[in-house]
This record gives sequence, C-alpha cells and structure tokens, in this order.
Amino acid sequence: MSKSNPLGIRLIDNNYLVRRRSLEAHRKFSKKYARGRLLDIGCGEKPMKAFFADTVSEHIGLDHERSIHGLDNVDVIGTAYDTKQPDCSFDTVLCTTVFEHLEEPEKALREAFRVLKPGGYAIYSVPLFWHLHEEPRDFYRYTKHGLRYLFEKVGFEITVLHPCGGFWVTWGSMLNYYLKAYARGPFKYIVNAIKILNNLICLKFDHWHKVEKFTWMYIVITQKPESEIE
Repeated sequence: MSKSNPLGIRLIDNNYLVRRRSLEAHRKFSKKYARGRLLDIGCGEKPMKAFFADTVSEHIGLDHERSIHGLDNVDVIGTAYDTKQPDCSFDTVLCTTVFEHLEEPEKALREAFRVLKPGGYAIYSVPLFWHLHEEPRDFYRYTKHGLRYLFEKVGFEITVLHPCGGFWVTWGSMLNYYLKAYARGPFKYIVNAIKILNNLICLKFDHWHKVEKFTWMYIVITQKPESEIE
C-alpha cells in the first residue's frame, strides 16, 4: 500500500466510495489531532496503522479474543468496555466503525475517557446509513444529534462532527453491495464493470451535491478536557 493510498482502496471494491470519503475526512481532520501513544479499539487487521505512522509514536491495537478479523495484528486482548489499560495512559484513542457493534455505547465511551490523558483526543467513525453486517453483533446507527448527546454526557468536548459524503456515496455503496449477489459466473464481469462505472459517477455527483442528512457515516473527534470537572 502506498502512502497516498494506505487503505489499499480499489475502484472495483464494493466499499470504494465510503472508504474514499472516509480517507479524505481522516486526512483533513484526524491527522491534526492524533499524537503520542494511540490505542486502536477494535483494531481488527489494524488498517489505520500505516495512515497514522508519521503522526503517533506508538500504535497499540486492541480487540477481543473472538474477533472475526483474527488476532495477528492485535497487541492487547480486551474489549471496548474493559481495555485493561491504566488511567490516563494514552494521548489518542481511535475507534473506526466499531461503535455500531457495541451493546452499551455509553459504557464504552466512559472507558475511552478513562484511558485518555487530559487534553487527549478520541477519534471515532460511526455510521448513520449502512446495511446489516457482522451479524448478530450489529446494534445501532447514529444521527449527529445522538452522537453529540452521548459524547457530551460522558464528558467529552466535541471538536469535529463531520459527515463523510452525502446521498450519492450512500446510494452508490448500497447499489454495489446489492449487485454483489449477482457477481457469479459470466455475470461477474458485467457486475464489476457496472460497479466501476457506478463508483466513478457517484463520486463525481457527490462532489457536486452533498446532502448531509443522507451521509453514510460521521467522523467524530472529541477531546478530554484538560481539567476534569468532578
């Protein structure tokens, strides 16, 4: 993977549009705030390690022992509710497309708040529109109002709440995943050609006209206050 494409995004991928928009948002916002020791909660295969390599001093991946992504890239076995890390031990917490899989999101946020140093930042990506995935552990979708309520209730201060694309990115991505079921035998080549064309058209349309209320996901960057209020 190159530095310009650390996530290995390909035009033929079903999730090309959402990964492209997510990478753009992380480039615009996340790198500005990530620093020091970073805890990647629900890291899976740790796809963001290369992205943050030049901004953090240590990237520690945490996942649970039954992760469907395997444990090859996991540094610490734990959960979003119990990271097994000391208080105030990280400068940055990263949690990408994991929040929807947590039964108790507030409990997970309190744990992230606990392990962050005062002044540290937590970086989340959280879906609003997305199909069922990783079932049965797929519980919630979040509006920007719900996200603000949850993060501020725990004590975080919202720094960035950014929609990753609009209607065309969401619609185009859903079409790609719908067509996936028909990519068999000789139809595979037709479906792949449609997906490539769809990705190119929807990306262009999304540049022209973004409608936030149809965004597939939000990037949320929050800060633990320098001085906590008891």
